[in-house]
Amino acid sequence: MNQYLFIAGTLYFILGLVHSILGEILIFKNLKKSNKIIPTIVTSKLKERHLRIIWATWHLTSLFGWCIGVLLIKIGTRQTEMSADMMQFIITCIAITMLCASFLVFISTKGKHLGWIVLLIIGITPILGMLK
Repeated sequence: MNQYLFIAGTLYFILGLVHSILGEILIFKNLKKSNKIIPTIVTSKLKERHLRIIWATWHLTSLFGWCIGVLLIKIGTRQTEMSADMMQFIITCIAITMLCASFLVFISTKGKHLGWIVLLIIGITPILGMLK
């Protein structure tokens, strides 16, 4: 088993869970009517349909992260069953995507949102796993 890939996959699950929970608590909590899952209370020029898609997109990020986490864990635990070229291609795509995501979050928040650090670790860890 490749522990680096397993760790990166596990970090994805944790990041997705924290992302969804904190988003609900810190961002969407005050924008919901009682007993509603999807926020519908709008402010300023934001329309309800825009708020709904922002909420959906917020949670899609977590779902996509979980999907990538599953891929990394599967590759990390079943390396001998996969073609080396395909495995390296998938890991490289994931690593580059996470490094770019880390950079994007860092630049857009001026480093104030700590998510960039977790994304950076998730981007570096699969690379270390390929070098192992």
